[in-house]
Amino acid sequence: MSKTIIESADGWSMKDIRELVAYRDLFYFLVWRDIKVLYAQTIMGFSWAILQPLVQIVMFTVIFGKVASLPTDGIPYFLFSTVAIIPWTYMSSAMSGSSLSLVSGKAMLGKVYFPRIIFPLTSILSKLVDFTISLLIVVAVMLYYKVTLTTNLLYLPLFIVFMAMVPFGVGLWLSSLAIRFRDVNFAMQFFIRMLMYTAPVVYAVSSIPDEYKFLYSLNPLVSVIEGFRVCLLGGPMDWGFILPGFVTAIVILVTGALYFKLTEHIVVDVI
Repeated sequence: MSKTIIESADGWSMKDIRELVAYRDLFYFLVWRDIKVLYAQTIMGFSWAILQPLVQIVMFTVIFGKVASLPTDGIPYFLFSTVAIIPWTYMSSAMSGSSLSLVSGKAMLGKVYFPRIIFPLTSILSKLVDFTISLLIVVAVMLYYKVTLTTNLLYLPLFIVFMAMVPFGVGLWLSSLAIRFRDVNFAMQFFIRMLMYTAPVVYAVSSIPDEYKFLYSLNPLVSVIEGFRVCLLGGPMDWGFILPGFVTAIVILVTGALYFKLTEHIVVDVI
């Protein structure tokens, strides 16, 4: 009588990539399930993907643009906040979903084997549907303000990939921690709210003193949001300011993937 023993390796290898390809049907099913469940039995359906960020943009424009009168380097505040809130909304929702993906999917984890990384990756891809729909707001606002597109727009796909990479790296770390420490579930919402104020969502980068700008640029959220602004609204692409955030995001992603792989074998035991 033969038996098959499934063991996790110490690190990533081509075998792991082949497994993801082999389980692509399950991956597709989970992504599609997340999309359908999000809008199941709702009256407005996908319109929520536009309404939610739009309400936030209007509130920020009134509070920070009119009342607080925060500087925006000459850009109308409604336009200024729109091109920041759309990528921020994606990153915050993808980060939250990815970080809690193993806990929310615990019913499946002990029943059948599949690459566990599918769970955090599913949230990253399913939230891209909302992001794509919400881009209609950006297009409409840019048309209203008659924004002239520049060659910087060619860099936008790079920043979209970078935008997805940030919550994926954070999600790998926190999803691995959440299965052992359920405090992650309670801390996530507070953590995400605080993160918004570490990035130039409601204020301009020019508000940061020069002596702190390098330290500030290490935040990958800063690079994503500032990159989106420059791609869509024009202006000089300051790679010296943007690249440190890229490096931080890569470090978070690589270390998160290694830690996820290291703890993958205990998921079923402690979930």
